[in-house]
Amino acid sequence: MVMLSYFVYLLFFLSDCLMRDELKELCRVLNYTFQDEFLLRQAITHASKDIGYSYERLEFLGDAVLELMVSTFLFHQYPQYNEGQLTAARTKIVREEYLATWAKAHKLGDFLILGKGEENSGGREKNSILCDVVESIIGALYLDGGFEAVRRLIVEIISFCQNKPIVTLDAKSELQELLQKSPNQNISYKVIKQEGPPHNVTFFVDLYVNDIKQGQGIGKSKKQAEQEAAKQALQKMRKKNDL
Repeated sequence: MVMLSYFVYLLFFLSDCLMRDELKELCRVLNYTFQDEFLLRQAITHASKDIGYSYERLEFLGDAVLELMVSTFLFHQYPQYNEGQLTAARTKIVREEYLATWAKAHKLGDFLILGKGEENSGGREKNSILCDVVESIIGALYLDGGFEAVRRLIVEIISFCQNKPIVTLDAKSELQELLQKSPNQNISYKVIKQEGPPHNVTFFVDLYVNDIKQGQGIGKSKKQAEQEAAKQALQKMRKKNDL
């Protein structure tokens, strides 16, 4: 019994050592050393691991920090841009495909802590998860070191995205630009429900323009569902106005 307890303790000790080594390597990739190591561990833990915490709350915070800092950068960098151009430039940088591509370029998927189901379904390479993890890491950086800790990473992400070929506006940006031509057009996206286990969630999102429902989208991430809702709204508007 004593030997068994010792063996279990040894396994936990070795596992913790390996995790600490991985966190140190991730800090090297991010060029930042965390004061609160748990924040970084939380930022790379998927809900499918089911250990009482995950990156979801940090993702919520990081999404807001990312949007604010990218907006600030673009505002100062491009004084000649109007609101529509600034919105399009920001959307390009914060879109799922670019953040996920940046994550893959830095092999962030190797550091993810996943449950068996998500591991077996290729979670380390899923754009939706990698995008979420970039945002959660930004949230963790902000809490650990403030805006200055985040700034270097944001500048790197912006540089990475700006060096990519210009792409056609996604549905959300196209809808935003279309509605900006008319005054007082407010767009909002609302998650109405989520279905499925943590490692395979499906999101249902409704899109409203001035509190009138104009589209609904379904996707494996909130961003994907929002894009689908925007596509539906665009189709409806084009059909109505014969655009």
